[in-house]
Amino acid sequence: MPRFYCPFPLQTGTEIELPESVARHILVLRLRPGDEISVFNGEGGEHLAVLSEVEKRSSRALLKHFSPREAELPFAVTIAQALPEGSKMDWIVEKCVELGAAGIQPLISRRCVVRLSGERASKRVQHWEAIVAAASEQCGRNRLAQVAQPSDFAAWAGHHDLHRRILLTPRASQSLAQWATHQPQQAVAVVVGPEGGFTDEEEALATAQGMLALSVGPRVLRTETAAMAALSTLSGLWERG
Repeated sequence: MPRFYCPFPLQTGTEIELPESVARHILVLRLRPGDEISVFNGEGGEHLAVLSEVEKRSSRALLKHFSPREAELPFAVTIAQALPEGSKMDWIVEKCVELGAAGIQPLISRRCVVRLSGERASKRVQHWEAIVAAASEQCGRNRLAQVAQPSDFAAWAGHHDLHRRILLTPRASQSLAQWATHQPQQAVAVVVGPEGGFTDEEEALATAQGMLALSVGPRVLRTETAAMAALSTLSGLWERG
């Protein structure tokens, strides 16, 4: 059943006008009045809806039934990703959503080629939020991962919270899998460097600020692969625990 994100309140028994982007997608899929769709607003659960009107620029649907179904990990994972080159961040955001990440924190570190600030940063965040919504439609998640504003790595490292922060580095003596095997489910932030990794000074700063240095195994992964490997490792060890 086609799934669509509708960023406004949804109430069973009401008829809604679907967002213009959804209306265009419905036309592409050649859906017709009477066809069933699923809609969600990112706040949890989803509604079964029946299309009541399909036009070129607008479509309407009647919300028939609410399901509280969720597809979230039982623990929150934030991916703190140093900005990579080109469009790699788009792919990272999409795949992290598919694998269950609850949040994305873009970071700007010493070796980052991409630098974002001000209006340009805000536009990129909006772009990534659209990718989050589209990926959530595809993978069946009813809650949207939160995308934070890009932050300087050193400044972000100095902000402490209650989550365990894990710095991925091939120089670590212990792997994420080895560590997670002996740990209970918990909220974590996984910190990934850019192409070329974090500098020695940045890694020293991170560990001084309480981050736990772990590897993702004996092979050195690309920046666009590391977060996916970490999410897969944690979900494999903890999701059923």
